[in-house]
Amino acid sequence: MKNVFVIKTSPRKSGNSDHLADEFIKGAIEAGNHVEEVSLTGKNIQFCRGCMTCQQTHRCVIKDDAEPIREKMLQADVIVWATPIYYYCVSGQMKTMIDRANPLYSMDYKFRDIYLLATAAEDEPSTVEGTVKATQGWVDCFGKATLKKVVFAGGVNSKGDIEGHSALKEAYELGKTIQ
Repeated sequence: MKNVFVIKTSPRKSGNSDHLADEFIKGAIEAGNHVEEVSLTGKNIQFCRGCMTCQQTHRCVIKDDAEPIREKMLQADVIVWATPIYYYCVSGQMKTMIDRANPLYSMDYKFRDIYLLATAAEDEPSTVEGTVKATQGWVDCFGKATLKKVVFAGGVNSKGDIEGHSALKEAYELGKTIQ
């Protein structure tokens, strides 16, 4: 059994990327894993100030909703990022949380496997490339972690457009492989 932490980064609660994450969660639970999720919707997460104090103290000087999320990331075996694609990249909420996870760099983090679930209005295969690159850039900072798999659902824009999309089954099946 693994500790799986799913971070939903869409500002739109119950949007398409949230549904993709929900299918992954279903599969991971069925595989016997402990799954915890958080939605960044409505959270107070300020921008990183770049002071780098966290590299010595293992704590951010900013006290907001990022702190408990970062602690859950530290203890997770698996981290799953779920994001809508905005301007061919991760959501602003995801980027802000990535930046605020900076204290993890100098800590003994547990996570090894990272997954990316992404949705976009555009459905060209290249649509997800910038999002993968941004996520991979974060993963590359953690020598023991690997971006294991990406699930992309293109052609979904309005809330609910993802219903019936093949990526839902792909995310569910991927969740079932977590062991």
